[in-house]
Amino acid sequence: VVRPVGALVFGRIGDLIGRKYTFLITVIIMGLATLNVGLLPNYASIGVAAPVIFVAMRMLQGLALGGEYGGAVTYVAEHAQADQRGLQTSWVQLSATVGLLLALLVVTLTRWSVGESAFAAWGWRIPFLLAFPLLLLSVWFRMSMVESPLFERMRQKGERSAAPLAEALGQWRRLRVMLLALFGLVAGQAVVWYAGQFYALFFLTSVLRVDEITANLLMVGALLLGSPLILVFGSLSDKIGRKPIIMTGLLIAALTYMPLFERLTEAANPKLAAAHKAAPVELLAPAASCSFLGNPLARETDFTQACDIARRLLVSQSVRHVTLPTAAGESARVRVGEREVPVPTLQLEQGRFTQASTAELAAFREALQQALESAGYPGPHSRADNINHILVLAILTVLVIYVAMVYGPMAAMLVELFPTRIRYTSVSVPYHIGNGWFGGLMPFIALAMVAHNGNPYHGLWYPVVVAFITLLIGLFGIREVRNIPLDDVH
Repeated sequence: VVRPVGALVFGRIGDLIGRKYTFLITVIIMGLATLNVGLLPNYASIGVAAPVIFVAMRMLQGLALGGEYGGAVTYVAEHAQADQRGLQTSWVQLSATVGLLLALLVVTLTRWSVGESAFAAWGWRIPFLLAFPLLLLSVWFRMSMVESPLFERMRQKGERSAAPLAEALGQWRRLRVMLLALFGLVAGQAVVWYAGQFYALFFLTSVLRVDEITANLLMVGALLLGSPLILVFGSLSDKIGRKPIIMTGLLIAALTYMPLFERLTEAANPKLAAAHKAAPVELLAPAASCSFLGNPLARETDFTQACDIARRLLVSQSVRHVTLPTAAGESARVRVGEREVPVPTLQLEQGRFTQASTAELAAFREALQQALESAGYPGPHSRADNINHILVLAILTVLVIYVAMVYGPMAAMLVELFPTRIRYTSVSVPYHIGNGWFGGLMPFIALAMVAHNGNPYHGLWYPVVVAFITLLIGLFGIREVRNIPLDDVH
């Protein structure tokens, strides 16, 4: 959420004083904030200050990231030859996926090395502490870099923008291009990127119950196989254009997400997939008793109505179900095949369930679990077995290839849309609104949709719809700008 703020702050600085020193500042902020998470005392030591400081460090990371990307792609693009700009900026695009790959490897190796109990107690700090040597290395590299030749030439001529934010956001002809870049390019790219990497990983672990180490290793394999295509599509965009590749990637992703994720379920958790087909589950309850379950701050005691209690339990066990409205006042029940389980309405006393309600809830959970297991559903604490590792890896790789298509040419496409004097700001703002809000919130939005609807694939409508809207706006609103001289953009 903070990323667009960083884009505004550091985009302005980058257009005023230069690309090199701005993203030198951003990497220092990012590195120190990450290091501080690893050093942070826990709640037992400093109380509520611990989560407050933790959230503050995460916000600093977002702020720094908001200034990092625009500077990196602008810097590389302004050094690159026009006919190789797609290839050379795609190395920046590759770094994001390689970062995810290295993060998964570091976390997985740390868990293996110290064990799960030690990882939960203190081992989780190790990946954050590794930020410090990386920070030193990054600062050394960036101190040795020279400023962008286009920016230097513009500075020597006295042509820098005196007010980059006002020029980029206050003039309709500039703002219009930024809005087109956001809704006709970046929003769709963002949901494809997050759906293909982060949400796919969440889906494996949270919905399909694949253990985290196995899921991480499968995603590592997919990234190793698919990520090099970011460079391929970046290079191809120098020959045939950025727009055709990005639009094709959006179209294919939107058309195939539903069947791909259904096939992923069959490959990763065949028992769950078979139960979904063989034993449909229905929740019968008055519509007025069903609340929205997507509140990320909700506690168990926030839901006392029978409909909400049943849906929370069904979603937590990845049970695909439909909610059928009944007459007001009718008792709620869950129907598993031919068997029905009544759902209690619970009572609170001083913010907690009463003793009687606690007993009723436990009895309902046990009865529902017996009904589900007799219908073939996995137990609440079971992990996926009989995984078809090859097929899961293949599906994840296809999802990463979609990422490569929309992401590889994106940096070159964005920098070619905006003039040098406001390029840092103009690239950063739409990119980070798109990736910070449309993409970064995608896992939360999709999981909230699943929790409310009961269909584990319902959340995929979010990236599908956003990708289609972006495709339509991009086709008719974005012009192809391949290989245009960057100092000729006005």
